[in-house]
Amino acid sequence: MKLKLAIIAASLALTSMHSGAAERIKIGAVLSTTGAASFLGDPEYKTLKMYVDSINAEGGLLGRQLELVSYDDGSDANQANTLTRRLLFDDKVDVVIGGTSTGATMSMDPLIERAQVPFVSLGGAVVIIEPVKKWMFKTSHTDRMAAERIFDDMKKHGISKIGLLSETSGLGQSGKKESELAAPRYGIQIVSNETYNPKDTDMSPQLTKMKNNPDVQAVLVFGMGQGPAVATRNRKQLGLKVPLYQTHGVCSDEYIRLSGDAAEGVRLPCAAILVGAKLPDNDPQKPVVTGYAKAYAAKWHSEVSAFGGGAYDALMIYKAAVERAGTTDKAKVRDAMEHTKGVIGTAGIFNMTPENHLGLGLESLRMLEIRNGDWTLVH
Repeated sequence: MKLKLAIIAASLALTSMHSGAAERIKIGAVLSTTGAASFLGDPEYKTLKMYVDSINAEGGLLGRQLELVSYDDGSDANQANTLTRRLLFDDKVDVVIGGTSTGATMSMDPLIERAQVPFVSLGGAVVIIEPVKKWMFKTSHTDRMAAERIFDDMKKHGISKIGLLSETSGLGQSGKKESELAAPRYGIQIVSNETYNPKDTDMSPQLTKMKNNPDVQAVLVFGMGQGPAVATRNRKQLGLKVPLYQTHGVCSDEYIRLSGDAAEGVRLPCAAILVGAKLPDNDPQKPVVTGYAKAYAAKWHSEVSAFGGGAYDALMIYKAAVERAGTTDKAKVRDAMEHTKGVIGTAGIFNMTPENHLGLGLESLRMLEIRNGDWTLVH
């Protein structure tokens, strides 16, 4: 009888060990793979899928395979909230990556904070990380950083009075606020201040006001998705000759495709990923961004974007934190993420602290200009 019990116990122990070894690390994601923000969300999803498969092929993380559990919010912040509940309470994921937009991110965060799960946002606004939220981190440059980079460039070119056209979305409205706060520090005055709805298909009325204002020396569009491309085309149609600046919300070849030749001469701050091959050989980001670009193009037969790069950064920051913590325990991984140091990503070199859940410097935003339908690095 004792022998029989011992055999049963050993069998149960082996079963338990086998079950534990087979348990997958669940990577949860809520992304905008359809809808107005799809040209951001689609490369984010493809990037996560590609690198989850790649990590698994190399033996996984801590000897365990990863499982990507991803949902499409259709570019709807309310839907993002609903899907986050599913990730947290049904799927019981170990980490959440997303949302694609600031609006989606902010709708997701209260649920995630209560559930105490590490969360890496791909949204752009500074409100995502200010004030600091315990479980929320971020990989995209902030709207404040974008505004400061743009205003610094404007100042160098003698521009002191501008028109601001901002989207009535999370990023657009946060970007409007940050632009209004930052402009005076650079000696810049916003003399025309207009907004547009993300679904607007014509922004001629707002741009006509700017064209008829003799003080407007340049136009800054703060938005994401298709809206900025509409504004770019409308500007050319109206014959508005002053320089046009966009933000990191359109750092994708899709923006150039949607804008056509109207994008010629547009200046904007973006992550280095769009000009990886043009970086100096001694730039520490060059191997990372060129390696990512090569892998993405080979897998998906399309060009890279800063948005897909943000998803890569999010996954690699989580992976590095798990490796340092030696566990997937959520609290320990969160603590490790908060002390991320020297992780080279597509957006820059991440150095996080308890007071800074982004950890990127302003120098990580590269100033680009679109010339002959391509990205050019300017200084």
